[in-house]
Amino acid sequence: MQLRCVDCGHAMPADVRYACEKCGGILEVEEPIGTSIGDHAYLRRTMWRYADRLSVADAGAIVSLGEGCTPLHRAKRLEASIPGFKGEIWIKDETINPTGSFKDRLISAAVSRARELECRGIICASSGNAGASTAAYAARAGMDAIIVVPTRTPEEKLTQIASYGALLVKVDGHYSHSYDVAIRLAEEQGLFNVTTTFLNPYGVDALKVVGEELAEQLGGRVPDYVLVPTGAGPLVKGVVQGFAERPGGRLPKTVAVQAAGCAPIVRAFERGEETVTAWGEPQTIASGISDPLIGYERDGSYTLRLVRQSGGLAAAVSDDEIRAAMSDLARMEGLLAEPTGASSFAAARKLIETDRISRDAIVVCMVTGHGYKDMKVFRSLPIRVSHLPAEPDAAQLASVLEAQAARRIKLMIVS
Repeated sequence: MQLRCVDCGHAMPADVRYACEKCGGILEVEEPIGTSIGDHAYLRRTMWRYADRLSVADAGAIVSLGEGCTPLHRAKRLEASIPGFKGEIWIKDETINPTGSFKDRLISAAVSRARELECRGIICASSGNAGASTAAYAARAGMDAIIVVPTRTPEEKLTQIASYGALLVKVDGHYSHSYDVAIRLAEEQGLFNVTTTFLNPYGVDALKVVGEELAEQLGGRVPDYVLVPTGAGPLVKGVVQGFAERPGGRLPKTVAVQAAGCAPIVRAFERGEETVTAWGEPQTIASGISDPLIGYERDGSYTLRLVRQSGGLAAAVSDDEIRAAMSDLARMEGLLAEPTGASSFAAARKLIETDRISRDAIVVCMVTGHGYKDMKVFRSLPIRVSHLPAEPDAAQLASVLEAQAARRIKLMIVS
């Protein structure tokens, strides 16, 4: 096993490294040594069923809370809500990961590798989800952890991080400021940096399992499109790499989905550029993808390259489109998604309705984070509530039944 630069191709030992020593480029794991999980029945129900292809050599170092192997749901009611759509929409439900987001996949692998390398502690810059994941897996591993987040991180995510016992450090400004602080603290304190941009190659490498899971769950079929909520873009790499490494190597068209209020990769894609430039101040409810990429623009450029390699595209959605997708996922499919997680379906609907995705396509939407991560948006959405006194009379009970009947008629019209 070694690390190789995706830009200049320079190879380096697989130790604690975050960038190419020659050109500063992104590192990826090459020929991971892998391990056998043997009789560990628990691990066979997690992403570690693929341990022979991941970058941890000692099964005893694996830190798992049950991540991966998440369900893939056919969303027939969402399909029916899009006029003229005759294809398939599938939801890859990453919300059921142990801490509620797909970040558990990266962090499980990165913390396991940290144990294997005998690192003294870990640190993570996060907009919330990766921080919660890091704090939980550090607790599981018995390791010290520092989580660096923007001050405006949703309160639910801050509470989750703090509950696991990690040191929570709030930094004023957007995510890129937190990213910079984590880099400095990691260097000064000798901590293993598991920040979930492209910084930690061992964590990123684990995401290729997503592509493998999707192919298996679809019975070997390759979907036409996979839509991925995207900040820096490691999950885009996971989807592309996972399918590329399967027999035949056929790729789905991968769509990098960003919020209109923070869309550096989309901007470069639409301009036909090869290099992504940093965004200004993010303005979006989707905190998980509000990453302006300041100081690590190469991450965005690499993601853009992967999108084009797959024949895919990059698309931005507005906050209103995200809110509508959150509501529809919850009310039509019973899936509570945070704004970032819902952005994939928001983009799918937009691209289908504008004929950028054909109306007979097989589409997979990665729903990456649970709605409990950011309930503020749900609290702002209209809800239906009937209020009754402690001892309601017959007329008051009848009013509830009438309200339910009216709702049922409305749902029948929508369906």
